[in-house]
Amino acid sequence: MEFDDQQASSNVEDRRGLGPVGIGGIGVGGIVILVIGYFLGVDPSQLLGLAEQVSQPSQTSATEARQGPVADPMGHFVAQVLGSTENVWTRVFEQSGREYEKPHLVLYDGSTPSACGLGRAAMGPFYCPLDQRVYLDLSFFRDLATRFHAPGKFPEAYVVAHEVGHHVQKLLGITDKVDRLRGRASSARMHQLSVRVELQADCFAGVWANLAGNRAHISDQDIEQGLAAAAAIGDDRLQRESQGYVVPESFTHGSSGERVRWFKRGIDSGRVADCDTFAARSLQL
Repeated sequence: MEFDDQQASSNVEDRRGLGPVGIGGIGVGGIVILVIGYFLGVDPSQLLGLAEQVSQPSQTSATEARQGPVADPMGHFVAQVLGSTENVWTRVFEQSGREYEKPHLVLYDGSTPSACGLGRAAMGPFYCPLDQRVYLDLSFFRDLATRFHAPGKFPEAYVVAHEVGHHVQKLLGITDKVDRLRGRASSARMHQLSVRVELQADCFAGVWANLAGNRAHISDQDIEQGLAAAAAIGDDRLQRESQGYVVPESFTHGSSGERVRWFKRGIDSGRVADCDTFAARSLQL
């Protein structure tokens, strides 16, 4: 894929190179929680709260972050992807008579404060609905290529589009509804809700890919790479790799097969209405 004619978004906060955040940190116990959760696909906001209960980090202001255009190639590419999602979702929202509120994307190294708590690279990319920001340590793209065997530009774009998908859920009121359900749900039900949330974000990422279409020069090879990335970060594959066995009842993001199917559903359809994972009896489609 190429974004030669895609304007980079200015809604980027570049906190890279600002030095360590939260010196003293979350401690060994908190780091263990985050690392385990990263490989098992646990909801980042839950991880952040739990890790902070283990030991409270000191807070560091992000006011020194650079705002606007990003110069380095990887940062610029991410800003272009964000710009593409802004174009797509602005059009989609306009069609339903609504205004799309653009999220900010925060680039950081190692750790950074968020309204959801302290973000760490070991968690992978995450969206914080409390400040409507996507948080990304670009080292995850290296892991995506080497550890998860999903190289290429489109898998990287898929990651950004997936997190933006969570922002779309927030704007549509889905996030708040799910949060209310979680407040009175059993542990098993909470896992089921989390899976449906994540698979819908995958489907929304597919909707973006469909509607970005020719402008982003997305090829069939790009799509195949994206589907491979979705499969690589399925709960079943990550659990098998980290602990040697699979516990479907503990899934939070969906199996490899489910993630591929819902991502592809969005790609094939290009319609938000076809991404209603909560109405689907079977997530296997």
